[in-house]
Amino acid sequence: MAPARSAGPGTWVRRGAGGAPGRAPWSWGTALLWLAATVAATVGSTSLRRWPVPYKRFSFRPEPDPYCQAKYTFCPTGSPIPVMKGDDVIEVFRLQAPVWEFKYGDLLGHLKIMHDAIGFRSTLTDKNYTMEWYELFQLGNCTFPHLRPEMNAPFWCNQGAACFFEGIDDNHWKENGTLVLVATISGNMFNKMAQWVKQDNETGIYYETWTVQASPEKGAETWFESYDCSKFVLRTYKKLAELGAEFKKLETNYTRIFLYSGEPTYLGNETAVFGPTGNKTLALAIKRFYYPFKPHLSTKEFLLSLLQIFDAVIIHRQFYLFYNFEYWFLPMKFPFIKITYEEIPLPQRNKTFFGL
Repeated sequence: MAPARSAGPGTWVRRGAGGAPGRAPWSWGTALLWLAATVAATVGSTSLRRWPVPYKRFSFRPEPDPYCQAKYTFCPTGSPIPVMKGDDVIEVFRLQAPVWEFKYGDLLGHLKIMHDAIGFRSTLTDKNYTMEWYELFQLGNCTFPHLRPEMNAPFWCNQGAACFFEGIDDNHWKENGTLVLVATISGNMFNKMAQWVKQDNETGIYYETWTVQASPEKGAETWFESYDCSKFVLRTYKKLAELGAEFKKLETNYTRIFLYSGEPTYLGNETAVFGPTGNKTLALAIKRFYYPFKPHLSTKEFLLSLLQIFDAVIIHRQFYLFYNFEYWFLPMKFPFIKITYEEIPLPQRNKTFFGL
């Protein structure tokens, strides 16, 4: 999970300016009768789908829409990744701290809701660096859309990106989290990793909060994988191992947020659902589902929204997921949602890799 920090990262993506989020009136109705027919019509095709649905990559990163605005500037101190000397010895550090630690201290740390990053230190120059991946417009915007009155379809401000900047804030990572050496690599390995990071960042452009599974049981079917700060760290560790890095034997845990559902039903992309020939009943149901998640609520509105969310997800067992810029219906199952802090081991060295 990634934080919205006021001091931290940024290299490849420029922040967009924005306007105030829109609002759209609604009241919960019973216009979900379409679902039974939809499920019956699509059950044959969904059963043949590949699970988990692969995360879609893109050929380039688009400019953020000016409507989207971050409360905390993305990557304010970002810098390009330096080219290291080939014979340099680079120390690699595991960095982890509570989400929004800069604002709430260790509050979310008690719930094991953590943000992950990677630190580097050049032994030739003694310079430290931090690398992380998080949301351009904060977590809420990546998880739920805006309902703008002038637009028929929900409007998403969802991008995530890699950030690299000089320095490691020891206090931030050590006080309530982790700063520990996990590997030592060569300058050549670091430079190859940097090229991979640039490619990974340009093609993996959006954030995904949820991991969706059939149940909490071990080996349960995974429908959708998350794509967040911890997944970036894990991908980077894997790449370093492929390049020949040897990691220490340490326990490494990561935060994951699960939704539990039966087999998802594919609904279509924005045009198919909200376009001129789209399903108006389905379009209305999706917008009604997302309405309680709107930002900037008063205390009274927030409490009412919680009741509406409880009614939709727990009582009626429904959730609409936007993944790969397409909509899916999730028939929710007990325990519905769960936050875990589970171990994912450090990768083992690729012993077939030579020349580093």
